[in-house]
Amino acid sequence: MEPFQQVGASPALLLAPDDNIAVAVRDMPAGTTVRVGSFTVTLGDAVKVGHKFAVRAIPKDERIVKYGAPIGRAIADIAPGEYVHIHNVTSDYIPTYTFDAGHEFLPEAH
Repeated sequence: MEPFQQVGASPALLLAPDDNIAVAVRDMPAGTTVRVGSFTVTLGDAVKVGHKFAVRAIPKDERIVKYGAPIGRAIADIAPGEYVHIHNVTSDYIPTYTFDAGHEFLPEAH
């Protein structure tokens, strides 16, 4: 099997061939042009190491795919190169309202 990405000097990783986001392996300022997998995008926002950005346009309500698995859903259209985080994604697993001030997780019932 041929690798779908050469990771040598790339500042980002596409973790699976069908992912629509990539993960930064170093801090990158807005305006950085990144080639990752078969995609080339210019970052619209600064992206810190370990954080995600879109490698292609992601329409509102489309699944965000990382490691080849859905991790959430876009709550707004996301442009290629846009920072992907809780401001434009809702989790399919953890309610994002729990991150708002004044909210906290409830203890499990036993």
